[in-house]
Amino acid sequence: MAPGRFAVSSYDDYVAKLARAHVILSPEERAEKIWHDATTMAFAEGLEVVEDRALLAEVAGLVEWPVVLLGEIGADFLDLPPEVLQTSMREHQKFFSVRNPRTGRIEKFVTVANRETAEHGATILAGNQKVLAARLSDAKFFWENDLRVAKSGMAAWMDALENVTFERRLGTQADRIQRIASLAREIAPVVGADPEDAATAAKIAKADLSSEMVYEFPELQGVMGRYYAQAAGHAPEIAAVAEEHYQPLGPSDDVPSAPLSIAVALADKIDTLTGFWAIDEKPTGSKDPFALRRAALGIIRIVLTENRRLSLDRFIDSQLLRHKIALERPVVGDEVIDTLEEILDEIADRGVFGAAFRAVTERLKAAGTGPDMDEGSPLRTVGDRVPDLSTDLLAFFHDRLKVHLRAEGLRHDVIDASLSKPPADDLTLVVARARALQEVVTTEEGENLVQGYRRAANILIQAEEKDGVEYRFGADPKFAETDEEKALFTALDQAQAAIAPALAAEDFAAAMGHMAALRGPIDAFFEAVQVNTENDIVRRNRLNLLHQIVEICGQVADLDKLDG
Repeated sequence: MAPGRFAVSSYDDYVAKLARAHVILSPEERAEKIWHDATTMAFAEGLEVVEDRALLAEVAGLVEWPVVLLGEIGADFLDLPPEVLQTSMREHQKFFSVRNPRTGRIEKFVTVANRETAEHGATILAGNQKVLAARLSDAKFFWENDLRVAKSGMAAWMDALENVTFERRLGTQADRIQRIASLAREIAPVVGADPEDAATAAKIAKADLSSEMVYEFPELQGVMGRYYAQAAGHAPEIAAVAEEHYQPLGPSDDVPSAPLSIAVALADKIDTLTGFWAIDEKPTGSKDPFALRRAALGIIRIVLTENRRLSLDRFIDSQLLRHKIALERPVVGDEVIDTLEEILDEIADRGVFGAAFRAVTERLKAAGTGPDMDEGSPLRTVGDRVPDLSTDLLAFFHDRLKVHLRAEGLRHDVIDASLSKPPADDLTLVVARARALQEVVTTEEGENLVQGYRRAANILIQAEEKDGVEYRFGADPKFAETDEEKALFTALDQAQAAIAPALAAEDFAAAMGHMAALRGPIDAFFEAVQVNTENDIVRRNRLNLLHQIVEICGQVADLDKLDG
């Protein structure tokens, strides 16, 4: 299309003469032209182009003089799911999908040629449509075959997953699905879902991994699962789990909001993390081949975005034990496995592994039955190992949470202070504390309160080390000698009376506000009162009063962790 060779005298002259020779130098300008022309053509026919920034950038890099052409999709293919049409056209042909906004159907496509022709691209478009028809014939064949399997209940697909290895030591995909279903059943009541529906949804959520369509287009896993689950007769909310349990796939991806999808998404990600922790395959440095950081961040985002309250420890312990049972089954006797499964049942009542383990082993000892529980025995080894793994995995969650909250603007020391106060496995509670703490410590009153707390804590520590005793008993107002001392007693009593109901309601902002109001009485006390007086009774009482300051001010977070 270019008229021939040409000479240039400057960069601007180069750009202008290239344009006259049918070359747009800037990739951004090419992309802008493609998008403008494509959307204008679609709008003229009452349609819209499906936005795809990655494809737009790729196509802009493939042409130097973009010529946008709008083509037809054969009527035989219009009933294919829009995701199938869009994926097939994008992956194989680099076509943009054009959608009918009223029906949501993909009805046409946009292709981008690299030259103008006298027939306005008619031959180019005809060739593209012929190739597209062949591609979509394959997709239609996969779709129709898969629908037949789906309508028969998807049993063939689920059976096939028994021969697909997830990880050599962690078993097959079928093994994994059973573990996820068991955990989803436990999580369901906590997030407001029906346990049996959650287990059903988990069992079918990955069935489409065996389908022909997902084999051809792996990026459609979950999406096709939803269609196939609906074809199998499952309720829409159960079918939706197949797609939504993979979310979030990235830091900007949506998180699931339906209770069933939340239950299975959490179970899926917890199973992945606990499985690789159980076989000691943790992320190291920049290496994370199993995307475990993404799984942890996904759990954090689901919990925080949906403001869900759950004890991670309890579910981590359950799933770690399930993995340990599977790993130990080939090498220990049935008696040990039966005991471990009894402990697994007990976790639901006891809340954590440690209490469940002690309850079961003490019961067996009292009855004089059960496997060997001596040091080094298989049962004792599992009993010692699971709490260590659970603590280590929770620390991994905390590291991911710190990264997430720092991006939100929370200070690292504020996060550490909030994590140091139990329970640290209820992430929603931890974040509520951290936000309330940051709000207070960034004010003058809050800063002075922290300084007063530190002064009280330091004097108390020094006195306890010197005297070899703990000053942890209730201070008595009758030994108060100064007005400032008496005023502090009154202020602490009033503050605690207001703080207690605020903490019970988990209104940490209000609790921290009442603590910050103690700044004045605490400052006045330290200015007017000598703690280490010669009168031993008064000194002990004042040290116990300092402990009361430390206790009241440290109810939301561990203020010792704050910088400065």
